[in-house]
Amino acid sequence: MVTLFFFSLLAIIVNFEVAASAEMPSSDSSTRSITNDIPNFWDPRSLMERPAETPERIEFLSNDDFPPFAFRDTSERLTGFHVDLARALCEELQSSCSLRVKAFEALADALEADEGDAVIAGLAKTPELARQFSFTDPYLRLPGRFVTRQAHDAGLDGLQYAGTEVSVERGSRHAAFLRARMPDVVLREYDTIAEAREALRSGDVGAHFGDGMSLSFWLGGAVSEGCCMFVPGPWLEDAYFGNGLRIAVRQEDAVLLEALNYGLRRLQEKGVYNELYRRYFPISFF
Repeated sequence: MVTLFFFSLLAIIVNFEVAASAEMPSSDSSTRSITNDIPNFWDPRSLMERPAETPERIEFLSNDDFPPFAFRDTSERLTGFHVDLARALCEELQSSCSLRVKAFEALADALEADEGDAVIAGLAKTPELARQFSFTDPYLRLPGRFVTRQAHDAGLDGLQYAGTEVSVERGSRHAAFLRARMPDVVLREYDTIAEAREALRSGDVGAHFGDGMSLSFWLGGAVSEGCCMFVPGPWLEDAYFGNGLRIAVRQEDAVLLEALNYGLRRLQEKGVYNELYRRYFPISFF
């Protein structure tokens, strides 16, 4: 079932109609470690002027079942990081906007069929989709992160010593990354993420390596029992962790693409992006 929500500054419904954010360089495919709490995916040395033309109206496509990006709250109101990011972009561009909800697997086809103007749902920029659509600069990336027990005193340098036992999910991209990039650590592979994390919580291993975003919620949740903490240094490499979350548009929509890239950069410069990131990711995974 397709649901259409209109956004309005009056905030009477779910909507916003507009009349009316650490430093990280633009990503590449190399492995890197980043220490800032709030990511910045825009090169601070680059300048971007407001486009001569911006769209009067943007119809976003997204899903509603992937918290904290897009989900229904207890009153069935659509909310989430993607919803608020779309709203902020429309305010910055002074564009009238709507958001159409569809199942995630139907979003690419819906965009191609002209059922909306842009997909904001973490649609991956795969080689196949890159031939079909254009993508904005990344507005978020999902790094690999190490976590250790609170009492662990090795720190980042300690995890680089040969013999450190690190739990990972069996067959995961995080296991593959460590096997290829940090061969001196001792991998302890578990059938599920929950088992790999429990091995750390119980003290069976010295560290765990996994998806930073989901780990941030585990660290703040009841299951972890406050056992653990991030080790400084998020790890990014496209081949293992993807090239980031981006907004997809049809290839012929060059005006919209330029406007969205400008809007994303301005939201970072004005601190709006920072506020949204802190709102939905209270324990930063960067």
